[in-house]
Amino acid sequence: MKISQILLIATCLTAVACKQPQDIDKKPESFQVINPLERDMTYTSEYVAEIQSVRYVEVRSKIKGFIEKNYVDEGQTVKKGQLLFSLSFSEFEKELQKAEADYKASLADLKAAEVELNNVKHLVEKNIVSKPEMDVLQAKANALKAKVEEAVAHKEQVALHLSFAQIKAPYDGIINRIPHKMGSLVEEGDMLTSISDNREIFAYFNLSEIDYLNYISNGEKKAQNVELKLANNETYPHAGKIETIESEFDRETGNIAFRARFPNPDGLLKHGANGKAVINKVLKNALVIPQKSTFEIQDQLYAFVVNKDNILRQRKIEPKMRFTDFYAVESGLTKNDRIVFEGVENAKDGDKIEPVAIDLAEAMSSDEQD
Repeated sequence: MKISQILLIATCLTAVACKQPQDIDKKPESFQVINPLERDMTYTSEYVAEIQSVRYVEVRSKIKGFIEKNYVDEGQTVKKGQLLFSLSFSEFEKELQKAEADYKASLADLKAAEVELNNVKHLVEKNIVSKPEMDVLQAKANALKAKVEEAVAHKEQVALHLSFAQIKAPYDGIINRIPHKMGSLVEEGDMLTSISDNREIFAYFNLSEIDYLNYISNGEKKAQNVELKLANNETYPHAGKIETIESEFDRETGNIAFRARFPNPDGLLKHGANGKAVINKVLKNALVIPQKSTFEIQDQLYAFVVNKDNILRQRKIEPKMRFTDFYAVESGLTKNDRIVFEGVENAKDGDKIEPVAIDLAEAMSSDEQD
């Protein structure tokens, strides 16, 4: 009886052992899988920009003198030709009077010499006076004529210096700082003020050689819209256009300068301000995958690739660029590969799965709408 019981128990244990693998064999877990998507991706780059007026000039004194009167104030809008400052010019007025007198005296001497020369010519024709005597008078008249021309030039030069005492606006603009007040003695070359025409402004910014080459190769050389981010991080409401690129790279920095023009109807932008030029760029034919389809191991990026037998294989990938929710892949994947879309934290290398194919383009469109 005991032997029979033992055999029965052994038989039961054998039956249970034979059934155990079938009970353990589970159904493969389902994962959504996608193919990497090839598409153009738009992104932005920011560059530190220096803001300058389209027209900016330093108004300097061309003569030495005292400032007799200021006709404008700082921050005032002026028109082209408007009087800004007057310098003491009594010295130049006296010199102009002297130059005028010298001119008149020289002119009188010339006229007297010409009259005498004409009389001698008649006498030479009648053989009363010899020709050499006439030649002497002709030379004298020529010398006096040169003296008159010299007097005219001197008078014009003094008049020009006298005009320098009246400083006028070279164009419409806004007066900036006035360092010298009324009564101050200024030397030749001293700055009296500066004038900014802020109706439009330039934004100068630098691109690295790589960014420059990408900019050119992507066909973006044509006048392209550019935005401006102000110092308070707000976006300037008016778009600008890239107008020109310098012809050489800076040897020290390896950068090349760009210039963009912005309208400034509200006068918000001022000469000397700073901001950031924001350029929208396009990465053409980028191979794109979602960030949630990747995971990191020791700073290396990986994705789970599904092979033809629906088995997961961990694969290292090299990203080219990171966007908000996506990676542009440089290498490691092709557009024909199948990868796990989400839930990579629950996947393991070597697991067999039940793939559920979804369209990445539709998923991206849905994410953008959300």
